[in-house]
Amino acid sequence: MKHNYEITVEELNNLEKDGYVLVDIRDEQTYLYGFIPGAINIIREDLEQGKGELPADKKVILYCTRGIFSKEAAEHMAEKGYDCASLSGGYGEWLRNGMLQTKAQDEIDEKCEEVEKSIRKKFHKKLFSRFAKAINTYELIQEGDKIAVCISGGKDSMLMAKLFQELKRHNKFPFELVFLVMDPGYNETNRMVIEDNAKKLNVPITIFETNIFDAVFDVEKSPCYLCARMRRGYLYNKAKELGCNKIALGHHYDDVIETILMGMMYGAQVQTMMPKLHSTNFEGMELIRPMYLIREDDIKHWRDYNDLRFIQCACRFTDTCSTCRDDGSSSSKRMEIKNLIRQLKEVNPTIESNIFKSVENVNLNTVIGYKKDGVRHHFLESYDKE
Repeated sequence: MKHNYEITVEELNNLEKDGYVLVDIRDEQTYLYGFIPGAINIIREDLEQGKGELPADKKVILYCTRGIFSKEAAEHMAEKGYDCASLSGGYGEWLRNGMLQTKAQDEIDEKCEEVEKSIRKKFHKKLFSRFAKAINTYELIQEGDKIAVCISGGKDSMLMAKLFQELKRHNKFPFELVFLVMDPGYNETNRMVIEDNAKKLNVPITIFETNIFDAVFDVEKSPCYLCARMRRGYLYNKAKELGCNKIALGHHYDDVIETILMGMMYGAQVQTMMPKLHSTNFEGMELIRPMYLIREDDIKHWRDYNDLRFIQCACRFTDTCSTCRDDGSSSSKRMEIKNLIRQLKEVNPTIESNIFKSVENVNLNTVIGYKKDGVRHHFLESYDKE
């Protein structure tokens, strides 16, 4: 007899809350990015190796991003004697189900007003003030700029869009905004999540489509890096077509310090994620990162305070959607760095700011070698001249 190890979102919603345990089997970073309320995180490998505590007297419902890996895990755990089922369609279907619930326009307007109020009041110091400080410190915006605010659908870029709207409200000098969404081949659910959040947050998005996911699907070596490079190129091209002179990306403070450590530990180089860059391939275009001084935990706090749900990545390569980022780096390596920083912080509370400031205080007199404009220099070049 073949058993059905799946349960629908509707069936889940009808279960008694204390009658089951909900388990998110995705990796920790993806789980922290957004999960179903009440779910605990036990990654699939730990679950199947018996490292996670599961009750024997309750139904266990597993989910991943699209319900593929969780179904396999549910079958495996059922063989061990657990009453297990997989959430059909996974986290994506749960998001989709919530967005299909009809909401009146006044409810949407009220929600948006609450989100904007939270930026002006509760999160003003940690979000908007740091956003404005980065813009002033690194001179990211000038009068007459037309900026393409690039929205991936995640928490960082959607918050960036709202912060830009708040900045525009102050209107100290004239500049224009285009809220640009590139669809590289999203599935229906991810596309719906982005459009629904944009409507809910009153962000007037401009969507254009590409076939990037199809183009890199069969690439075996570094598909994530290639995907990130292609996405960046398409964004520059579309932004320029729309008359923009800048694109804004949602990288934050934690991205910066993680990049510094990743460069040292995996790339054998000292480098950082710059707050702004001139494009080498698109003349007159510039990339800016106005979230540069904002902490990721504060972004999460804003998201959770407003009960917002975003996508992390819509990658077609894995069900967990956690292998790539906007900068093309490996999520597993970045997670290692996150954990390392967390451990170091237990001993040294200032470790994060020290890492951030380290690339502002480089002493070339104590550096063996460095590169400038593609040319490598060595301390011996000037050693005997001193």
